[in-house]
Amino acid sequence: MFITKKHISRRTVLKGAGAAIALPLLDAMIPAGTASAQTAAGKIPHRLAFVGFPHGAVMRHFQPAETGRDYTMTRILEPLAPYREHMTIVTGLRNKPAESPEPHEFIERTWLSCVSPKEAGVIGPDAGVTADQLAARHIGQETRLPSLELTTSLRGAQLAWRTPTQSLPQEVNPRNVFYRLFGQGDTEAEREAIMRETGSILDRVMAQAQGLQKRLGGQDRAAVGVYLDSVREIERRVQMASEADTSNLDIPEAPIGVPNDLDAHFALMFDLMALAFQADLTRVITFSMDREASMRTYNNLSISEAFHPLSHHANDPAKQDRLAVIQTYHTKVFARFIDRMVKTPEGDGSLLDHSMILYGSNMSDSNRHNNDPLPSAILGHAHGRIKGGQHLHYPQDSKHSNLLLTLLERTQIPIESIGDSDGTLSEV
Repeated sequence: MFITKKHISRRTVLKGAGAAIALPLLDAMIPAGTASAQTAAGKIPHRLAFVGFPHGAVMRHFQPAETGRDYTMTRILEPLAPYREHMTIVTGLRNKPAESPEPHEFIERTWLSCVSPKEAGVIGPDAGVTADQLAARHIGQETRLPSLELTTSLRGAQLAWRTPTQSLPQEVNPRNVFYRLFGQGDTEAEREAIMRETGSILDRVMAQAQGLQKRLGGQDRAAVGVYLDSVREIERRVQMASEADTSNLDIPEAPIGVPNDLDAHFALMFDLMALAFQADLTRVITFSMDREASMRTYNNLSISEAFHPLSHHANDPAKQDRLAVIQTYHTKVFARFIDRMVKTPEGDGSLLDHSMILYGSNMSDSNRHNNDPLPSAILGHAHGRIKGGQHLHYPQDSKHSNLLLTLLERTQIPIESIGDSDGTLSEV
């Protein structure tokens, strides 16, 4: 018996004047009668994302009292309760190389490297290169973007380091991210010029999209329709943000295209991250929700104090409570991203099933500026290589670098060590 099925390449893109939009994995990209895992065309990639938040966490509101699977969800992590089976909470780890009398200078740079800046490039040629960039060397070469670095901090951030001495800029403007993902041109300037002259990127590929739809089965047609609707919605929101009237703001140098509303900014960035993974435009993303020593105020939460001064809470319960409100809010907006990943089907599972996302901070108690114990949560299963649904608490002085090494190993990144690591965490 022969099974026939129309087949299209995994690298199929919709093209128009000055635009190209990649497609998600479709059934038609998998040869007939063949399991997806058995074919290059249908192979679902490994993906990693590192989502960092500043100023640590009020640990009693982050770390569950119980270990194992039957733990009680904590206040800060409560927004992730619906995705409990996809989450591994990891506590008790220390990042000793990050410890310094000048902590804010070290915090961002060392979260994903576990190497003191004083030793970067000195104790080894890759000492100081961050985990995301080590991953990009191995799984980022088959995608349009080897890695994607983002932030919602208007003052920038420095989580990603390509070499021991070179950090990668983290993009704050969703409009620029959209161009990088879906625009076409030899330079960023050319892509922006094309967009100004021709309008909607999606409009320019719709003729080819309609032709493709005629060649697909019902399930694939629905998947492409939902995906293009998502692209259209983000394009609309980016356009609205770029047209916003900023003349009455106190931040005259704020880049056009960045929403004035913090909720909208987070939502756009997380949606763009999900689309980038879904279309296999990149497999490695680093995102800073804010930078260290942030002076952001959370008026949307009725908190008028700037974030950094509030983080010096001096063990005042009222200040710690307000900090926990901010930290829970960060988890809430992050949880929307996880929800989208869970609800995006891919192969025999979801986008989250085939991804690994580290959500955490390189600071513990913001009043003490310490790096022990760090708050960390892993979302996703990395193709079944991460168990999920448990809280793991490690003994004093267990190394944060061993967690990074474990995550790279589970994503099949062939490196022997990172920072001061000396092994992997088998329980993860």
